[in-house]
Amino acid sequence: MNPETTAVAARTGTPAPRRLSREDLLAALRARGPEQRALHAAALDMKKQVFGDDVVLRGVIEIGNVCRVNCTYCPMRRDNNRANSSFFMSVSDILERAGHIKDAGIDVILLQAGETPKAAAIALDALPQIVALFHGSVEVILNLGSLGNERYRRLRDAGAMTYILKHETSSDLLHAETRFEKLSQRMQEWYVARDAGFRMGTGIISGLPGQDYESLADELVFLRSMDPDMISVSPFVPAPDTPMADVPPGNVDDALNFLALTRLEHPRALIPSVSAMEKNSSGGQGAGIAAGGNVMTINFTGDHQGEYLIYGKQRFVVKTEHVSRVLALNGARRAGSVWI
Repeated sequence: MNPETTAVAARTGTPAPRRLSREDLLAALRARGPEQRALHAAALDMKKQVFGDDVVLRGVIEIGNVCRVNCTYCPMRRDNNRANSSFFMSVSDILERAGHIKDAGIDVILLQAGETPKAAAIALDALPQIVALFHGSVEVILNLGSLGNERYRRLRDAGAMTYILKHETSSDLLHAETRFEKLSQRMQEWYVARDAGFRMGTGIISGLPGQDYESLADELVFLRSMDPDMISVSPFVPAPDTPMADVPPGNVDDALNFLALTRLEHPRALIPSVSAMEKNSSGGQGAGIAAGGNVMTINFTGDHQGEYLIYGKQRFVVKTEHVSRVLALNGARRAGSVWI
């Protein structure tokens, strides 16, 4: 561990990150039974030292389903745009749903869409009105893909605080095979968005074809260099109408162990327990909270929910009642943004 990082942690009272050896990372990723329970307990303890029992709730609005990228795992890939029932929300539709999020007592809004300039333009128009609706007390997160420096800065100036740009895999080969883009291009965009003033999130998919425990250990080491504000891990979900439709689903235990290790290595990060956990294994989201996760996202897309085909039409859609049950079962309490 960097001595400077240790010194800062000591001054601020933040637990110092645990930097495991590669051998220990591999053992932890493979852990099952008592070893896995101990790993998850250690991660949960780390999370509680920083955040207590709080779990941040976000409301997501999926504002468009057209995408310029042709990812092999996603039904909204470019090759499917014509066949899919495409949509872009109007600003008034977004504001209506933002009102529902406000009424639910949630002060974090995630605007998410396929990667297109049009979705970014709609978000830009909506942002000042969302901020006004919440009288400034709102954290708006964007997940709109690679947009370039000028658009990032305009979105930041309009009131967005946080940007998610998942790299999905740090393997150059897998990145090229699944996203048809260079990892270096994606990472350049990530750092450009950070330079524009955003707090930054990233994430990976676990269980991709050709990925193994060595690959997952590589991912953990890669994240150290990024030092993200948010980190997610989603077990792979095979979806219809994609080249990867017949690939087995990602192992949730592998994803949970990865999540726990990210908590130990990044104590102050926001780490969601994602819907793919629940899609692949009933109770998976609760297990993610018990392994150190501290964010859950409730879907407020409404009428267009069935057209936002991430994971396909049979995805698990997170509703308020589900989140309430998960929190109650885990002795956790709902919380708002940590940054406003």
